[in-house]
Amino acid sequence: MGWLAGTRAQITARRGRNIATVAVARRLLTLAYYGLRDGHIRALQPRPTPTGTRSGAA
Repeated sequence: MGWLAGTRAQITARRGRNIATVAVARRLLTLAYYGLRDGHIRALQPRPTPTGTRSGAA
């Protein structure tokens, strides 16, 4: 299940099916707007994995 269906299922459980549909549609429209404006959608890119550990000593 992708983020779209997962988010809709979570909101449906709390608020109802129609409200969940509108909430997910608004989120998708926002992502499309920023994608068209910026040329890419950062929210859909995988997050980089940390390559090292931070140590407190410098």
